[in-house]
Amino acid sequence: MFILILGVALWWAAHLLKRLALGLRDRLGRGGVAGALLVSVVLMVIGYRMADGPSWWGATAPLKGVNNILVLASFYLFAADGMKTRITRHIRHPQLTGFALWAFAHLLPNGDLPSFVLFGGLLLWALVEMAVLNRAQPGWTPPAGPFPARKEIMAAVGAIVVLLVVGLIHAWLGYNPFGS
Repeated sequence: MFILILGVALWWAAHLLKRLALGLRDRLGRGGVAGALLVSVVLMVIGYRMADGPSWWGATAPLKGVNNILVLASFYLFAADGMKTRITRHIRHPQLTGFALWAFAHLLPNGDLPSFVLFGGLLLWALVEMAVLNRAQPGWTPPAGPFPARKEIMAAVGAIVVLLVVGLIHAWLGYNPFGS
């Protein structure tokens, strides 16, 4: 469990350096921060696979279904931010909101301690990151548009394609995200 916690903590630290320790981030440079993030992901993957702990509930078909809908919405928010679709007019941090939604979605079918540490820790990070960003930049001007229907369709189709690819990768790794 220590490796998992270390990975989540390193993820937090690498992301929050820009707002909380700018001098250190400048000394590390983009390569140093990217390296820290890569190490954090490796630690989280290894730590999660090794971690053991109590399990309060398991995945069921309905929980997986809700998870998949929320993950689809999170992928859409990532695409929407990059394409500046209409929803970005209403959500200040679409990618962080999508990330928080992704993390929350993964808590639903995974009712065990390692999942709470991983996905709960990442969910909490996304919420803290949004608060820190809002404090650093209190003013926000939403995109004015126009919001072409073509971009909306591309973001939706892209989210569906990414969901299917990620689902197939999960199944290949032994975690069937579809059905029971």
